[in-house]
Amino acid sequence: KDLSLAPDSAYGVALKHVSLQLRGGEVLGIAGVSGNGQQELLAALSGEDLRASPGSIRLFGTDIARAGPTKRRALGLNFVPEERLGRGAVPMQSLAANTLLTRREPLRALGWIDVKATHALATKLIERFNVKAGGSSAAAKSLSGGNLQKFIVGREIDARPKVLIVAQPTWGVDVGAAAQIRAELLALRDAGCAVLVISEELEELFELSDRMVVIAGGRLSPSVPARAATIERIGQWMAGLFDDGADGAAGNAAAQVKESAHAQA
Repeated sequence: KDLSLAPDSAYGVALKHVSLQLRGGEVLGIAGVSGNGQQELLAALSGEDLRASPGSIRLFGTDIARAGPTKRRALGLNFVPEERLGRGAVPMQSLAANTLLTRREPLRALGWIDVKATHALATKLIERFNVKAGGSSAAAKSLSGGNLQKFIVGREIDARPKVLIVAQPTWGVDVGAAAQIRAELLALRDAGCAVLVISEELEELFELSDRMVVIAGGRLSPSVPARAATIERIGQWMAGLFDDGADGAAGNAAAQVKESAHAQA
């Protein structure tokens, strides 16, 4: 709610009064040309950037604006970053070791790691998400981009999150892997998870989203039901041609009321 952040680097983008709601059982898609505040928004939502004003980010009513990633995960928020190698996975480490980046099941008392459990979890992910890899001991960098993406997305989906934030879910992956990832995200939504997808691929967002917004110049457009969105409208918004003031807020609220009535009907 009203999230504003100054750039944290000379090449960053300021976030300007960003407000949005994400509800369980829906996919909210955020469109936009790269470099319009997507990375800054993701950093604030994931807990990588802790400069947000108190009360500006809430999860299930809890103020998490200054909470780190560990607390956010404990509350049910999981996150898939845009960058696979180096952020989503440690290139030189095995897939088993990479499960420990976000999963805590293999950890035991006093910080001991159950190595057998890490390999069992990695094997489970490889099998469930059809990852082509040389077993749980394979280094992350040895996988193709699509297979590593399936492993990373699968690692977060398998954790049964209440909220999942995904950046560029199918960027650079083949058609088959992309279809599988999208199907898993929709299944997660159908299970009641709140899913936020940030993507530069409009076709992907139209396929996945229940509602869509656009980020441009660090500002967020009103939301629109995906079924009512058009390429022309989204294209105009991507150029920054939208009203995010009182009229935009009213339009956003009206769209939410309309959707609630539709769901109840």
